[in-house]
Formats: sequence, structure tokens, C-alpha cells
Amino acid sequence: MSTLQDKYAGVIAAAQSAGVSNLQVTEQDGILYVSGSAANTAAKDAVWNALGAIDSTYSASDINVDVQVAGLAAGASLTVATEDTNLNIRQEPSTEAAVVGKAAKGETVTLVEQTSDDWWKVKTAAGVEGYAYARYLQA
Repeated sequence: MSTLQDKYAGVIAAAQSAGVSNLQVTEQDGILYVSGSAANTAAKDAVWNALGAIDSTYSASDINVDVQVAGLAAGASLTVATEDTNLNIRQEPSTEAAVVGKAAKGETVTLVEQTSDDWWKVKTAAGVEGYAYARYLQA
């Protein structure tokens, strides 16, 4: 087992215990890649929560988590699952991008596209369309 696999053992264990299918753990150029399909949002969240326990800012550059919820299609209803703040809806899939709107905790938004592992394009009830951090969206 590599140093990175030791460092992120909790993430790998969470993926295994959450039942992530097609789980792949590979290492290349000093980056640990963890990928697979989650049966539901709770399974995906378990993996992200394990990463958050190790790296609370989700800023580590030595791990790439690609665990998608299987079967989420455009038009799916998602619930904003922030801890206590509004979720920023951004112009581009980046924390540097301009905020074009906000969605309140518990609010329902519509999935437009799973653009990447981290950012999903969503549309609010008010019609604002943009990118939100997928970590805070639940199917």
C-alpha cells in the first residue's frame, strides 16, 4: 500500500463500506484517483465526508475523487444540503467564478447537467441557472 493510500485509507474504506460499485483506486504522478458509482447520494456523501475528515477544505491536490451517483438524469430534483448557509450558484464551475444566484438550505433545484465530479449545472425555482458544488446537492 502506498503512502497516499495510507493517507486516504478512510476515503477508500468509506467507498467500500458505502457499496460504491466499480470502485477503482489508482495512483499516478503523485495523485490518488478514487472512482466508482454510488447507488445513492448517501453513498456519495459518505466518501466526501471521509475526505472532509482528512482535508476539511477539500483543497488537497494529491487526491481526485470521482464517485458519481448512478442514474441521475437531467431534470432530476435535488435538495440543497448545506450545513447552515445558502449555496452559491456560479457563472462558471469554479469558486473563483461570479455568483449569479443563491439557493437556500433545503431548497429544491433542478439538475441541468452533471458537468463534472465537483460541479453540477442546476436551475433554481426562480429560474437562475448556473454551477453549484455537487457536494451540497442531494438527490
